[in-house]
Amino acid sequence: MCSDQCYNKGRSQIAEALGKHLMGNKFEFYSAGTETKPQINQDAVRLIKQLYGIDMEQTQYSKTIAEIPAPDIAISMGCDVGCPYIGRAFDDNWGLPDPTGQSDEVFIDVIKQIEHHILSIDKIKSNLVSI
Repeated sequence: MCSDQCYNKGRSQIAEALGKHLMGNKFEFYSAGTETKPQINQDAVRLIKQLYGIDMEQTQYSKTIAEIPAPDIAISMGCDVGCPYIGRAFDDNWGLPDPTGQSDEVFIDVIKQIEHHILSIDKIKSNLVSI
């Protein structure tokens, strides 16, 4: 699964971390965007460490689409910042708001929505196989 947004520093990084943590035994998870940032969103890093004990800065970095394997499933976190073309269509758009600059409560709500989507990823895969 590949999750994408333009700058690859927040929501998609959370999806990569939670995907590996919760469903890494079934899928490979990558986060990538059309541009990179020097570091992952520090609120995301702090809250994922606090909630799940995952240190994203130890295992992840901001990547472009060209740096990851071709995905079987491509998911957009939300197009409130504009959905870039990644060389293929997205299989799903989770429509998540960008929590950057918001309160911890807003950030945690987005994290919990991502967790829910990750735990439901089998449904997306099943729908693709049946098409």
